[in-house]
Amino acid sequence: MQEDVVVDNINKSISGSLKYLASGQLVTDWGAGNFIALKFVNRDPENIKTIKVGLNPSQGSGLVALDEDMNGVFKITDNETQKFVVEEYDKDNVKIHSKEYDLSELELANA
Repeated sequence: MQEDVVVDNINKSISGSLKYLASGQLVTDWGAGNFIALKFVNRDPENIKTIKVGLNPSQGSGLVALDEDMNGVFKITDNETQKFVVEEYDKDNVKIHSKEYDLSELELANA
């Protein structure tokens, strides 16, 4: 599904190669295309109670709160215009941090 994916937290970018998927459960749910799988870590669980992640612009799901496994899979439709967004919320559901990652360094394989 992907190779050499690197999340650069300093420059706020994600790079690597995404294969084109034409079959499987992801394709059944979201359609054929390029997907990226990411694992997240809550580095401040005492203060950060919810982490929402997703793409802007989204293809329908918007930002979604991570569940307990802290994993996510995302369909990249346009790495030049889409950004990956991470928002962190406190116990009162007040946004305390927001980060946006550039995806233009991702290589998307064609069908």
